[in-house]
Amino acid sequence: MSALMAAHSLYRFFHAGDDEALALQGVSLTLEPGEVVAVSGPSGSGKSTLLSCLAGLDEPDGGTVEVAGERISRRSEGERAALRSRHIGVLYQQANLIGQLSVRDNVSLAQRLADSPTGDDWREQVLESCGIAHRAEARPSQLSGGELARAGLAVALAAAPAVVLADEPTGELDEDSAERVVGLLRRQAERGGAVLIVTHSSDVVGRCDREIRLRDGRVVAE
Repeated sequence: MSALMAAHSLYRFFHAGDDEALALQGVSLTLEPGEVVAVSGPSGSGKSTLLSCLAGLDEPDGGTVEVAGERISRRSEGERAALRSRHIGVLYQQANLIGQLSVRDNVSLAQRLADSPTGDDWREQVLESCGIAHRAEARPSQLSGGELARAGLAVALAAAPAVVLADEPTGELDEDSAERVVGLLRRQAERGGAVLIVTHSSDVVGRCDREIRLRDGRVVAE
C-alpha cells in the first residue's frame, strides 16, 4: 500500500543577518494509511518547521513532499493551497476557527474552500463524531478548551482529507479532553487516513503507532 504522505530529505534554512540557522537537515518520513505517528523533540528541534513544510504552508529549501501521490512542494502558493485543501487537514494548538462564524459554518466554509464533494450529511457526521454537534451553533468564543479542540478537528476533517497534521493538539487541554481528542485522531486513522501529531506529551506518544524524534533539525530516532 502506497504512503499517503512522503517527505524526502527536507532542508530548511533561516537567515538572521550573517547567521544561518538550519531548521531541518535532511528529514525524511512516510505516513501510511491507518497509522498515527508522533513527532517529538525539544523546543527548537524543527518540529513546527517540519509540519509547515508537510502542509505546504512553507517551502523547503531542499527536498520534496508528496501527498496522495501528488507533489506539493516546488509549486506556487495557490497550487499548494489547493492541494492542502483537498488532501490535508491541519489542526493547530490554537484552533483553526473563524471567530465570527458558528462551528457549523466553519466546517461548511472549509468544505467550500476545498471544493469538496462532501456535503451536508458529511458535515453533520463530522460534527457528531467529534462530539461537538450539540454546540454547532456556538461561536468559538463561547466554547471551552476541549470544545475548541474538537471543533478545530471537525474543521480539519471537513473535506475528508487523506492526512491530518496536528500541532500540539492537546497542549492546553485537561487530561480527559486530551484523551478524547487523541481518540478522535485515532479513529480518523482507523478509517484509512494517516495522522501526524507534533507533541511534547509522553502520554500522546504512547498512544501513537510510532515516534519520530527530532533534534537540531535531524531525525535522531524512529
